[in-house]
Amino acid sequence: MNILAIGAHPDDIEFGCGGALLKYSKSKNNIYLLVLTKGDIGAPAAIRWREQVQAAKFLKAKGLYCANYKDTKISLSKELIKKIEDALKKAKPDIVFFNSPCDIHQDHRVLAEAAISATRYVKKILFYEVPTSVDFQPDIFIDIADYLFKKLELLKLHRSQIDRTRVPGLSILESATSCANFRGFQGRVKYAEGFKALRFML
Repeated sequence: MNILAIGAHPDDIEFGCGGALLKYSKSKNNIYLLVLTKGDIGAPAAIRWREQVQAAKFLKAKGLYCANYKDTKISLSKELIKKIEDALKKAKPDIVFFNSPCDIHQDHRVLAEAAISATRYVKKILFYEVPTSVDFQPDIFIDIADYLFKKLELLKLHRSQIDRTRVPGLSILESATSCANFRGFQGRVKYAEGFKALRFML
């Protein structure tokens, strides 16, 4: 299969569906990534994009695209929808993952709204969760018990962001582990990632 994952910032994809992508990559599926910004609010853009490139290599991604929007300044427009459509033409995805529209970060909400329009003809669309997601109610679970350690290694490549959770004493690695444990409990496995289907044709 061809799989396209879209994130507003470097590390969104890795947190939200990194385990699933690692699992798909291991099975020789083709992974493509589209990141809308270089995350320059969280750290200098050059550092964050270098981290994203390293993460893409770790995932063995066939393609990594950047839409070059400014962090926190993504706005809904025909141009944004077209940039997502361009990535779809390149990746020809069977499945697309992107941020949930239920989120306190404006970039995540705008991405979701634009991607919902751009992916209107894709038959499998899954929203993923990140620490800023709210009211996230997954209905699809992917078992990542064999990939949690690798997911944490993947997140470590975003080294500038590991301790930027704004919760004292909590790292992004601990947050990802706790989330995987809880979604695993819901899915009746040890560790899982949870997804909300916009559309999932079987």
